[in-house]
Amino acid sequence: MPTLRKQALEEYLQSRFGPDVALLSFGVIGKSSSEGAHKQYGYGTPVKLTFRVGNDVRSAVLETMKPGPFGHEHMADRAQAMLWDYESYERLPRHVKALDVGVFTGTQKLLSVAEGREYFVLNQWTEGVSYHEDLERLAKGRSLRPLDRKRTIGLARYLAQIHAHKKRDADLYRRRLREVVGHGECIMGLTDSYPERFGFITEDLLRGIEEAANRWRWRLRRQTKRLSQVHGDFHPWNVLFKKGVDFAVLDRSRGEWGEPADDVTSMTINYLFYSLCRWGRLKGSFEVLFRLFWEEYLEASGDEDIVATAAPFFAFRGLVLASPVWYPTLPIGVRRTIFRFMEQVLAAPRFDPSRVNEYCG
Repeated sequence: MPTLRKQALEEYLQSRFGPDVALLSFGVIGKSSSEGAHKQYGYGTPVKLTFRVGNDVRSAVLETMKPGPFGHEHMADRAQAMLWDYESYERLPRHVKALDVGVFTGTQKLLSVAEGREYFVLNQWTEGVSYHEDLERLAKGRSLRPLDRKRTIGLARYLAQIHAHKKRDADLYRRRLREVVGHGECIMGLTDSYPERFGFITEDLLRGIEEAANRWRWRLRRQTKRLSQVHGDFHPWNVLFKKGVDFAVLDRSRGEWGEPADDVTSMTINYLFYSLCRWGRLKGSFEVLFRLFWEEYLEASGDEDIVATAAPFFAFRGLVLASPVWYPTLPIGVRRTIFRFMEQVLAAPRFDPSRVNEYCG
């Protein structure tokens, strides 16, 4: 939690309003201080700043947001809210004007980001080959190599390793369940992206998937001890193999803590997907890798309950793979099988990795 200091505040105001700014006082609204530090400051508490610019005395209110539930757990959540405030306040008649939007640094300095319009992340370059190329090779009928098995084992053990890190935060676990249903990138965002009618895919079918997933949310919401370190988007395009079994992962998404089933289903449904595209069912090399991944993960993690939490996450990933937006050229038969798989998995009390072809119909 930042501590407001007079020097840091004054330097910030000078950067924003000119070098002749002098901070006269600052304090929680209803209190004020002209001392060097004001230790009662906390997130979510508005602080009044009074300062002189030349001969003009002005006041402003510095606001931030307290970490907590209701979608404010992550720094990125709070940043989103502050950026939205700055962009939108002036567009509403009679609304007070937002003068600036900024950040606290690790050394308690204040920096303006008001000039920002779109934000970016600069990542290091990592050599490697996307894991999906291994699956493409198998889909073309190439033989299953010992290295393919070793890589699948390595990926399963990696997830078991990161999922071993737990966090006690019941509100955050429930939020992650809520997001898999209602987030714009997850189930409801995906169903809204489907055309009103696309072959056999009707609004009733999509609504049924949503409703079944939401029932799972209510079923799982007490399993808060399962909150674990996750990747959040662990599919083959986000894994780069360097040499042998050495790999790096890319594009972690939607928060660092969540339900382990999100990662496991994200990877394993792709073995099913590639197999459906080639054979119309789970078989051959892809069946070997699918079963191997689940067996290895269950053994390495000891998490036998994951099969009782997987259903809504399979629905999320299935909606991506069956999407006319994401996969416009996918054969209609493959889409139909993916939907049957989703419906059957959502209807079952527990997911059984040995019954995948039964779920597919």
